[in-house]
Amino acid sequence: MLSVELHCHSSLSYDGRDPVELLLGQAEAVGLDALAVTDHDEIDASLDAAEKAAEYGLLGIPGMEVTSADGHVLALGVEELVPEGRPFAETLDIIRDLGGIAVVPHPFQESRSGVMENITRAELATADAIEVYNSRLLTGRSNRQAERFAREYQLPMTAGSDAHISEMVGQAVTRVDTDEPTVEEVLDAIREGRTTVEGRRTPWRISFRQAAGGAKRRVKNRMHEFLP
Repeated sequence: MLSVELHCHSSLSYDGRDPVELLLGQAEAVGLDALAVTDHDEIDASLDAAEKAAEYGLLGIPGMEVTSADGHVLALGVEELVPEGRPFAETLDIIRDLGGIAVVPHPFQESRSGVMENITRAELATADAIEVYNSRLLTGRSNRQAERFAREYQLPMTAGSDAHISEMVGQAVTRVDTDEPTVEEVLDAIREGRTTVEGRRTPWRISFRQAAGGAKRRVKNRMHEFLP
């Protein structure tokens, strides 16, 4: 069994803070086996993390969090940028064409670009896996909805810390049933549902700090867009 962090963000994300070295160092410190850096509509830091992961005794899984026209989708195992703004079904097709798997994070959390505001349950059921535990929760209701959905449709389940600062890496872990520490074996195991999930809530003060930092960076980035 491998302990895997499948959802975290580096400073390349508009709402992330830390470089990949800090994310990898935290993953090593908390005893993880593998890490996927999944920045918003960016992939360079994830590719860098995947290349450096072995220095920390980790398997690096390339990927990103794609902003589809209908909400967020994790593209795990891709090494090319998945275009944003495409419909949900098309986004899934592109991810698979690039050799990756499509995992839908926080699907029922509309305030965080969860897809269920815009797609049907039948469409969600075409994903390769559903993130059923996201550490950035308030009441846990959306996580419970995601788990019920995954069980009803017999879909593979994952967890993710959704960390935007390095200290939160490993708050939620996907246990992947494979003895082979390769990207291909991990992706295959997730597709086949050979996973279990566990996690802890991100402390509210950390969630607030992450949200505030992201809002500040978004404003700063917008200002740069309009400045000559």
